[in-house]
Amino acid sequence: MKELIARRAARLLQPGWVVNLGIGIPTLVSKYVDDAVVFLHSENGVLGVGPPPAPAELDPNLIDAGKRPITVRRGAAYFDSAQSFAMIRGGHVDAAVLGALEVNGHGIIANWAIPGELVLGVGGAMDLLSGVRSVIVVMSHTTREGEPKIVAQLTLPKTSIRPADYIVTELATFRVGDDGLVLDELVEGVSLDDVRSRTAAPFRTW
Repeated sequence: MKELIARRAARLLQPGWVVNLGIGIPTLVSKYVDDAVVFLHSENGVLGVGPPPAPAELDPNLIDAGKRPITVRRGAAYFDSAQSFAMIRGGHVDAAVLGALEVNGHGIIANWAIPGELVLGVGGAMDLLSGVRSVIVVMSHTTREGEPKIVAQLTLPKTSIRPADYIVTELATFRVGDDGLVLDELVEGVSLDDVRSRTAAPFRTW
């Protein structure tokens, strides 16, 4: 499921974009991009992230913002966290691929306050939502308990007032329009009724 979501999200990235990958499913997107087309950014200070390493390629000095091992492409650049966030806040990162706990019918994201767990703060997602040109949310369509994650109203604290541009799940891809969600694509084998039954926010079809 995660690989399917990551592969679909990678198709939304445009040639020449600098793209930040968040923690979790977003990191898998690196497996499905062409290094000659997209430049992957990690907010801990790397531009030119490559696909996940094979066991023989593990380097303890190369990690992403989630402390997971990475590889780097030829010509990759390293810099400190302050410079990395200056790139984000200055509008030099074209897109962010983020996970989410909930997204409402207007594309507003909640992705940092986890019920029952101690979380230090909203973190870099707030900066990414404010600073990048395009936001792609990648997540499972429902919770482990089967509850919809695309909801009419958020029950968790919002990350930003800036909405996402796309939502990609294992069932479908939605575009966020001026008046709400638009269903762009169904995953092969998934029916419109399947999506409607697992989505708590209204959406328009094509």
